[in-house]
This record gives sequence, C-alpha cells and structure tokens, in this order.
Amino acid sequence: MFGNTQSVAKAVAEGLSSRMDTEIVEVGSAPLVVGDDVALLVVGGPTHAFGMSRPGTREQAADQAKAALVSQGIGLREWLDALEAGPPLAMAAFDTRIDKPRVPGSAGRAAGKRLRRLGLRMLAPTESFYVTGTEGPLLDGELDRARRWGDRLGSELLAKLASGIAI
Repeated sequence: MFGNTQSVAKAVAEGLSSRMDTEIVEVGSAPLVVGDDVALLVVGGPTHAFGMSRPGTREQAADQAKAALVSQGIGLREWLDALEAGPPLAMAAFDTRIDKPRVPGSAGRAAGKRLRRLGLRMLAPTESFYVTGTEGPLLDGELDRARRWGDRLGSELLAKLASGIAI
C-alpha cells in the first residue's frame, strides 16, 4: 500500500538474482497459474489486522495514505484464493509489519499456510521485515537483510536442486 513491501520485494529479488533469473510482479498483475518454468515462488504482503490484508483493511490504509497507493487492486489473500499452483515447487513468504508494538499475526505465515495447502513446499521459514508506524519507513538495515535473505533462498534452492533433494 505504502511501498515498504514493494521495497523489500525488490531487495529480495536483488539477492535472488545473484543466483537465478528473477521477476517481480505486483499481486494485482500476477498470473493465476504458476508456470512450470518457475522453480521458486516468493510472496510477500503487509500484515494488516494480524494477517493478510482484506478489502476493508486496504480501504482503511487508503484513507490513511498521504500519497498514491502502490497497490490498488486485489491483495495477496484474494490472489492466493484464486491461484492455481502448477507442479510442486518451492516457495517462501515474507511480510512487512510494524516494529512496535509487536503484535501477533503475520501475513507471511498466513500466506505460507495457504501455499502449503496448494502443494507448495516451504524452502525457508517465513521472514518479517519491520517498519516504523503504519506507513513506514522500513527500519534501518531491513533492505540489506532482505537482500541477504534472497541470496540465502537462492543458494538453498540451487543446493537442493544440485543434490537431487526433493523441494
């Protein structure tokens, strides 16, 4: 909504791109079928009201925004509800969330749970990246941490593929 999750996605993709081709797609433009040319699906979203955003929470965020929203279409929840996962593939999930107060719930964990139900396998535990306040900005160092996480994801995936381990 405010660009923090998009910034983290770009940083994760930068880390992944040192190991493999990557593509970033905003959820409103994402295809509803994952192609068999995709080895790793990484999804991320902001944590709203203890989980993935809903139309009502995105509307509240839009009311708070001081600038144009980054994402104006469907959210991660709606996309996952419509998603047709292709062959079993690896996935990872992340979220952005407020640093203080730390509240329960995580958009990333909820997304990971839905993806597992579709038959995808978690490559790594869900990761959270922290913002200060509802609109951010991200805490210092979070983008570097996101790049390192992306690099680790790519490294782990390639190692599993090279050793013939099922993902």
